[in-house]
Amino acid sequence: MPKNILVGYDGSATARRAYGFALELAACAGAKVHVIRVEQLENGADVSALLMTDNSDDRLRALRDEVAGLAQGGGVPVDVELLQGSPGDALLSYVARHGVDHIVIGHSERGALARWLVGSTSTDVLAKAHVPVTVVR
Repeated sequence: MPKNILVGYDGSATARRAYGFALELAACAGAKVHVIRVEQLENGADVSALLMTDNSDDRLRALRDEVAGLAQGGGVPVDVELLQGSPGDALLSYVARHGVDHIVIGHSERGALARWLVGSTSTDVLAKAHVPVTVVR
């Protein structure tokens, strides 16, 4: 049974379902849930804007409040973190650093062109993960 479950969370409906699934799994297994939102910085302007208006504490607080609002009791321990970078790489790096033994991610219904242009985090994680991955639709 898993002891540390990572949820890739972007606020979408599928991410909320993935988080709910992870909470249920964690409650059954006595596990901890790590909720990770990855902010993807695409160009120098994004990095400059982030540095000039560094309100990461506010964004993290808002994310924690959002996630807490979705959890309906249960007593499952939950950590929430905000990371920057490529979503797939950031999630997999977190797995390696924090002893995560199961990943839960949502799958968006993007078309082939959108996947080609911006990629697919779930596909990237599935291809590279060395721990079990559950994809929630």
